[in-house]
This record gives sequence, structure tokens and C-alpha cells, in this order.
Amino acid sequence: MTGASSFIFDLEPKRLGLVHELRPNATTIAVVVNPNSPNAELQVNDIQIAARNVGQRVDILNASTIREIDAVFAKLTQMRVDALLIAADPIFFNRASQLVVLASRHAIPTLYSRREFVALGGLMSYGSNADETYRIAGVYAGRILKGEKPGDLPIQLPTKFELVINLSTARALDIDVPATLLARADEVIE
Repeated sequence: MTGASSFIFDLEPKRLGLVHELRPNATTIAVVVNPNSPNAELQVNDIQIAARNVGQRVDILNASTIREIDAVFAKLTQMRVDALLIAADPIFFNRASQLVVLASRHAIPTLYSRREFVALGGLMSYGSNADETYRIAGVYAGRILKGEKPGDLPIQLPTKFELVINLSTARALDIDVPATLLARADEVIE
């Protein structure tokens, strides 16, 4: 839809910072990226710059299919990572249940890009409010149907970003979520 952006791919450095805040003593944070995404190169570059800025080691792992996602989690267990960041990508949105189950099964603290993952039992997410993006798209669809030209409509970026934390999952992982994160959370799931 024209005119509405979720801004979701540009938030990877912020997400990495949140993972680093959650696990400040982490030796290694892994990041799963879809290498076939047109955003992959930019995401990886942004993550690597952010990691250098906080002195954090990151390992980038690629997955673009169901089988590759399973293989990545098997590798993560061998790597003994301290935390995981799932980069924003439609493939991962569509595999939310699989990703949450695997993170839980392997007891890996994981941050996702959308609250839907946390509602399914994931630990934490940070991203734009999808409902706001859909609302903007609906308003623009109405304006276009009433005769406005799509090229005349300005692109709107989200104004609301959500940090969602699942405390039940944190307890299951034996993680004490820092009070600073809990205080900034838009939603805490008990």
C-alpha cells in the first residue's frame, strides 16, 4: 500500500541495544537474517555497526526456509549463544510459532520485531505498532478510492513503537529482566 511505512527494518540497531541491555554480560549474541531479503545487507551492516559501538560480538546466521530455521537453532545450541535477535522479515513473521517454539525448546533468550511473537510466548519484542500502519493504509485506500492520486499523498512513518516483554517466558528462562526495561515496556505479559 502506498504512503504507509512500518519502518520495521530500520530498527535492528535499537533491537540489538535492547538485547545487550537484557544480557549485558553476553559474550555472543546471534542474529538470524533472511539472506534473500532486499533488506538483508542493510540490516546486517546496521547490526554490525551497532555491535561495534557497544563492544558486543555478534554472529550472523542465515535462514530463509523452514528447514534452514531448524538448522539455525541446532547450530545455536552448539554455539552456546547468550541471546538471539530475529531480524525483521516477512518470512519470520509467517514462521512466528516455529521460531517461538524453537527458542523456548533451546532456552535461548530471543528478541523479535513484532509483539505477535511475544503474545505466542516469545520473550521480548520491539517494533512499530502494526495496527497504526494498517490504519494509515486504510485511510489512504479510502482517500485513493475517493479520487486522490497516490503520488500526491505523503509517506507516513509510524509514530508509535512498542516494547513488549513476556515475564512468564523470562521466568522460564531464569532471566531477571532489568527494571529499566520493565519501566520502558509498553506492555508486560504476566
